[in-house]
Amino acid sequence: MLTTPAQPDLPDAAYLQAAVAAAPFHRWLSLKVVRIDADGIELAMPWREELISNPKRRTAHGGILASLVDLSGFYALLAAGLVVRATADLRVDYHRPAAPGNLRARSWIVKTGSRISVADTEVLDEDRVLLASGRGAYLMD
Repeated sequence: MLTTPAQPDLPDAAYLQAAVAAAPFHRWLSLKVVRIDADGIELAMPWREELISNPKRRTAHGGILASLVDLSGFYALLAAGLVVRATADLRVDYHRPAAPGNLRARSWIVKTGSRISVADTEVLDEDRVLLASGRGAYLMD
């Protein structure tokens, strides 16, 4: 079920999904906005074979998980009505390899500022097992 913010002046799920569709890499990842509320945002990403970096173990490349941390944090700020220019810093901790299955990224805002804003993210597998976590710092416009 898709939830959207209660405040009418904030971007809704349709606006955020259109922003995802406008960026070729985000579109290639097939990101879907599945939740927006006061606690943050949640994105879903379907599994695809192109994510695999270790064919023997069939696990996703860590850069995919890092991208989910970065993009989910970005969209959490966008959902709050903020304008993000670029990622200033990104830290990712890997907890488990991502095996075939759909992924979820949930993000929440830690700090908003006139120059830098910060969001934390968790990347989960289909069973809601933590695969990666991280923090992004974003340059504000």
